[in-house]
Parts: sequence; structure tokens; C-alpha cells
Amino acid sequence: MRLLITLLLLVNAAVASAADAPNILLVVADDMGYGDLSCLGSETVRTPNLDALAESGVLCTQAYVASSVCSPSRAGLMSGRDPRRFGYEGNLNKVASRYAARPELLGLPVQEHTLADHLKQAGYATAAVGKWHLGTGEVFHPLERGFDSFCGMLGGGHHYFPTASNNKLQRNRQPLQEFSSPYLTDFFTDEALKWINTVSAGDSDQPWFLYLAYNAPHTPMQATKADLKACEHVQEPRRRTYAAMMRALDRGVGRVLKQLEQSGQRENTLVVFLSDNGGPLGNGSWNGRLSGSKGTLREGVVRVPMIWSWPRRVAGGRRVDAVVSSLDLLPTFLAAADAKPLPLSDVPGYLDRRNAQRTREACGDYDGLNLMPLLTDEADPGSRRLFWRLQGQAAVRAGELKLIRLSHRPAQLFNLGADIGEQQDLASDQAANLTSLFRQLAEWESSLPTAPIWSSSPRWNGDSARKHDTRPPSSEPR
Repeated sequence: MRLLITLLLLVNAAVASAADAPNILLVVADDMGYGDLSCLGSETVRTPNLDALAESGVLCTQAYVASSVCSPSRAGLMSGRDPRRFGYEGNLNKVASRYAARPELLGLPVQEHTLADHLKQAGYATAAVGKWHLGTGEVFHPLERGFDSFCGMLGGGHHYFPTASNNKLQRNRQPLQEFSSPYLTDFFTDEALKWINTVSAGDSDQPWFLYLAYNAPHTPMQATKADLKACEHVQEPRRRTYAAMMRALDRGVGRVLKQLEQSGQRENTLVVFLSDNGGPLGNGSWNGRLSGSKGTLREGVVRVPMIWSWPRRVAGGRRVDAVVSSLDLLPTFLAAADAKPLPLSDVPGYLDRRNAQRTREACGDYDGLNLMPLLTDEADPGSRRLFWRLQGQAAVRAGELKLIRLSHRPAQLFNLGADIGEQQDLASDQAANLTSLFRQLAEWESSLPTAPIWSSSPRWNGDSARKHDTRPPSSEPR
């Protein structure tokens, strides 16, 4: 009898904890330029709802992602682990699939837990809407990776005006033939609102986690006539289309936040917004004062805006310059939910059990930091080291110094505290710092327990020298 009472008390405590846990809404943009928020200085791209979200919480100005291309960046974000630790270095694209013996085996390894796995274990309802890009094989499907519901595309891109006969979209594995809105960004917003309304119906106190991954403003550059008309102030045609696509994304975020307000859920919903990487050369984006283009390791591509808003716990109207990472999402979400992470799994994928054990022994389980002390203004995480590697190039940031090692030319060294645009290469003047960062980078690479699982474009040839020499524009494109 005593044992039964103890078990009932534990169950009741778990239920109470889940009831107090916040809802979590993670919104991810795709290929958005660092400077393309009004609150970060853009005068052509207008984002009133994202600006209001930043004002309601904390805007992190030195936030980093795990890679400068889409798929490995999302692998890091979704797993809470440096993707190079499990061989996820190249992008998932046509090149990767063309040269793979079995393309269906390309994706986030099955032994890697996802944010949804962890939060589902903690009692959350879970859903993903939008772009997945972590594998198209059945074992990689969101419904196999901790999500109760999925609506979107499994691949890395999609056109914005889907029809019944011309789309790659699905809802819970069923192909879609009808759309509540003709424009894809608006449709994804509709799906997000529908799921939130469903999971919140009745007297349910179950917290929820929604991963709302827009593909905007990724190519192809397509916008509605109404949004283009609203952006007539932008002179350059591609930039105008980009601004119109951002307008739709911002509108979507505003619609979701309004629904949370009206349903009484906003106060206890933790909302996070970021981009998967910075802007490429071809979509009309603007990386502000930062240099580089998608695929390089310059600041304009690995640094992204990151917004945290949780009215119940986080005071609004703050900007923080501390170095944070998308890898910090996992520990922060679990701290907010008062939950423990799942241990690193031994389930074998195409990485064998031995590699999983080597990973644990070399680096522990997870790589991020709990940011709740920073967000609640209690403590700064202090100086951090962050590493990147992408097919022939690698980089490390340690404090204010950053080393970029290139395959085709000498390494570059920058002091980001004095040179945010990475204009002054200090490699020839600071030999001691160069040697120190080279050593740190070598130690990190030697700790990686596996080689990249696959290779993909971009291929690093002579053109990459030009990309790494990209200078920040003197002003925002008009």
C-alpha cells in the first residue's frame, strides 16, 4: 500500500510539473540575412511583428549556428550536438544524393535524439510544420523522430505556389492536394495555428512544442502580388521580392503570437526565433555589417539574429552581446521544462555502436549551455569556444579571436571585438595567437570520432576565395 501511495505521489508530481512547464514555439527562418530585421537596422525589410517579439524579450546579437549551410545547421539545432561529432558535415542536396550508394540512408542518424524526443519524454505534445531537411528515408521521418504531427516537405526546398498536382508536401505521410492558402508561407502559418488550437482544446494542461520551420526567404524567389505591392519602396527587383517574402514570414509570426494572446497562452509560452544560417549571394538578402556568403565561415553566415521571449520568466526590452549558440536550445528548453535530457542512444544507424561509444567518451553527450541564467539576467556564460568545419575549411572562435582555415590559401585571423566585418587579417602580425588557435582547432578535429558521412556542394574551388574576400556593403541594398 505504501508503495502504491508513493507511486501515485510521483505521478501527481510529474503531472503538476508538466502543467507548470511552458509551451515552446521554435520559429526558424531559412537563409535570412543577419541585417534583415528592422530592429537590427534594415530600412527596406520591415518586420514589425519580429521587432515586437524582440522587444518583448531578449535579442541576442552574437548568436551562432552549427553550420553555414542548411541541413547540418538544422542537425545541430535539432540534436543539441555539434553535427560533426556524428559525421553530419555536408549539406543534403542533389550532389549528396547523386553520389550516395543509398540516398535513403542520408539523414540525421537514428541514434541522435531530437528536441522532440526529449520534450515528448517530458510530457509534451510535439509537432513540426514546414521544412525538415534531415533525411527523406522512412527512418528519418519526423513522425519517427519524436514528433506527434508533421506537415511540410521532407527535402530542402519548395516552390511557394503549390498545386494539387505539383507539390512535395505531406501531412503525416499523406500527400497534400488542398491548401488553406495559395502561398506556402501563409499555409504553414495556417497549419501551425490549426495544430495549436487542436492540442490546446478543452481542459488539457499538456504543454506543447511546435517547430515552425519556414522555408522563407530561401530560393526560389517568389512572393504574392499583394506583398510585392506593399514593398514597392524597394528599388532593386530581387531585393523587393526578398522583402515581400520576409513580409509574409513576419505576418505569420504575428498571426501565431496573436492567437496565443487571444487564447491566454502567450504568458507561459517560450518563443524562440532564429535563422538556420546567414544570407547567400543570390536571394537578395543583406548581412548588415558582417561579411561572407552562405557556405563560407565568415560572420555573416554563421552568426544569426536570435530572439527569446517568455513573458512569465524573461523581462523584455533587452539586448545581450554574450556569445550563444543554436546548440543551447536543447539545454535551455529542458531547463525551462524542468526536465532531464535523454542519454545518448546506442541504437545503431549507419554509424555503428562503437562510434556512438567513442563519441560519448570523447565529448560527453550534449554541447550547449543552459541560457536561462543569461535570459533572466542572473549570469553571463562568459568566454566560449565555438568550432565549425565544412568540406575543406574550418574555423574556431575563442573569445574575440577567430581563425578561419581555408583549403586553397593561407588561414585568416580576425579580432571580432575590433573588426566585426572581418576586414583586417591579422594572421601575419599575431603569430602566437595564430598558433594557439590552430592548436585548438587541431585538438577539436582530432576529438571527432568519425569522418563526414557524405560530401556535397558547395565545392571549394577558386570561387571560394572570392566568397571569403566578400566585403560588407557600405549600405543596405535598396
